[in-house]
Amino acid sequence: MSRSTQQPRARRLPRDVRERQILDAAVQVFSQHGFHAASMDEVADVAGVSKPMVYTYLGSKEDLFSECIRREAKRLIDAVTEGVSTDDELAPDMLLWLGLRSFFRYVGSNRDSWTVLHRQALSVGGTFADEISEMRTRSIELVASVVVSTGTKQGIGEQAEKSGAGLAAALVGAAESLADWWIDHPDVEEGTLASWLMNLVWLGFGDLVQGAVWRPR
Repeated sequence: MSRSTQQPRARRLPRDVRERQILDAAVQVFSQHGFHAASMDEVADVAGVSKPMVYTYLGSKEDLFSECIRREAKRLIDAVTEGVSTDDELAPDMLLWLGLRSFFRYVGSNRDSWTVLHRQALSVGGTFADEISEMRTRSIELVASVVVSTGTKQGIGEQAEKSGAGLAAALVGAAESLADWWIDHPDVEEGTLASWLMNLVWLGFGDLVQGAVWRPR
């Protein structure tokens, strides 16, 4: 039996409200079944609307899936951006901590969203995977800005400029992998995950932003 919850059919809602209702239902259904197995009938049932209304408001199944990806990617980026304080007095490690905590808090509160973004979209590939690549690029740019800001504060702005994007890509990849692992281990607290990754990254990164660089002997 599907865990989808059918909603009573509603009438005459504003278009933006109706679209949000359908997208919420679609994220739930795509998360459970994947793109290929998900049906527009179930999306309509969960949303509490008619199947023709789903097509009228959001187009084909492919269009609906693309819109789900775009909306959920924006929600994720917005959550992390809002979580990172722009306070100039904040210590560099706290900037990174706030970003990681915001990321895992979002994933923990929106597991269906993360499943659609990181598992379903990537498995389907094509233009859907391209959407995820764009999201990852925006995430890397956000983290890189924190790295560069941190390096500038420590007086090593030039070094941070050179390594910022690469370090950001590594951190984003680690965060995504840990979040994906978390989907199968939901008993771990979000703060614990953020702490694990913070310790893994900062114990090495902390020396780097102080200007200390490890080199092979």
